[in-house]
Amino acid sequence: MTGRIIRSLSGFYEVQTPSGAVTCRARGHFRKEGIIPLTGDLVEISVTGNKGMVERLLPRKNSFIRPAVANLDALVIFCANVNPVTEPFLIDRVAAIAGNQGVPVMLCINKTDLDPAHNLTGIYRQAGFTVIATSAETGLGVEELRGAISGKFVAFTGNSGVGKSSILNCLLPELKLPVGEVSEKLGRGRHTTRHVEIYRLDEDTFVADTPGFSSFDTDRMEIILKENLQYAFPDFGPYVGKCRFHDCAHLKEPECAVTEALREGKIQPSRYDSYVRLYEKAKEIKVWELE
Repeated sequence: MTGRIIRSLSGFYEVQTPSGAVTCRARGHFRKEGIIPLTGDLVEISVTGNKGMVERLLPRKNSFIRPAVANLDALVIFCANVNPVTEPFLIDRVAAIAGNQGVPVMLCINKTDLDPAHNLTGIYRQAGFTVIATSAETGLGVEELRGAISGKFVAFTGNSGVGKSSILNCLLPELKLPVGEVSEKLGRGRHTTRHVEIYRLDEDTFVADTPGFSSFDTDRMEIILKENLQYAFPDFGPYVGKCRFHDCAHLKEPECAVTEALREGKIQPSRYDSYVRLYEKAKEIKVWELE
């Protein structure tokens, strides 16, 4: 039978099938082939008694290292402008990884009862993202978020302490997920979600709750090839291909349409700064090592 992996922990995979959830192991050939099943994978399984076995992965439409999830319809990045304050580079790094795979990104700015985060709203709405302001305390924006993800399989991601689990509790109160406190001294949250797990909000809406990350974790995320990076920034789209040089890196080249748009205020400085930082990382990739 076929189903979707809704939980993965210590080599066991909980697979949701039309007849219920089945706990499975993966066949040995997965390890031999270097394939790791991910939460969100669609799989074929066999069942003997009360034991299941993952036999085959069905083709993925996308997959991510962090969060470790597959087959997303959209990625919802959570952030906040107060305890902990989200660095825009963290948002841009994750958004670029999703954009590189063609996965739509929504931005959920939480804790707006404490700080409305107008700066983040302005940056990302100008960049073309769907931005939803929420508050787990007041319920602001929760129904707007529910409508935005309706009918989709999405993942909630973001730095620790911004309130992913709190908002998920608002969307589905019976979950009663544990919510961590934020260290006032360090300004960051404690991890409460330890693994990726999928929750069903309604008949055709599913949310993967993922472990939070810190700025240090960005070094463990996928690095996009420098040639592809410009396409992972949707706000660069109107200007890509209009530069003087066809292989323009959008750094210091003359007559660059992207940097001209930056000077004219059409691209936000923080977005461009993130692009430059990611480009410098991308230059370190040796393509032959990927083959």
